[in-house]
Amino acid sequence: TQALEAMKQSLYLPACSCFINGIEASIRITYAKQTSSSTNDLNALTSIPTLSNNLLKNAQMINMPVNSLKFPNENNFEANLDSKKPDLKHVEIVRVRHNLAHGNIFEYINSDLGENNLFFTPECCRELAEILYAVSKDWCMQLSKFKKDNI
Repeated sequence: TQALEAMKQSLYLPACSCFINGIEASIRITYAKQTSSSTNDLNALTSIPTLSNNLLKNAQMINMPVNSLKFPNENNFEANLDSKKPDLKHVEIVRVRHNLAHGNIFEYINSDLGENNLFFTPECCRELAEILYAVSKDWCMQLSKFKKDNI
């Protein structure tokens, strides 16, 4: 809800972070509940890795609907999910999460005014926020169904 409120207020960078944090937390908590013997022990989360291809693959193995996290036009989701070092390629939700978490906003810098006039404003992330909103809505519906059927 905070991500959507931020997006409505044109706070696109916080909206992106909130959408990703919500997705990441829901995966980690749901995975911990499914794989831990103590379902109410939040300390079990410390052993659950942060959002990564490996976490998504592990979640997929217990039938969590990780395919609903695929971005529009992300045709290589499964191939990237299965990739391994040294040829590791992150699925888009993981790649975006890592970039935003580490301040790598370079792909969102506006270059419309030429190479000598590059700039970044949070509005440069508007499209990303809209994509994350759509992905989050689908994820919430699919995860709710998974929880209803399994927890």
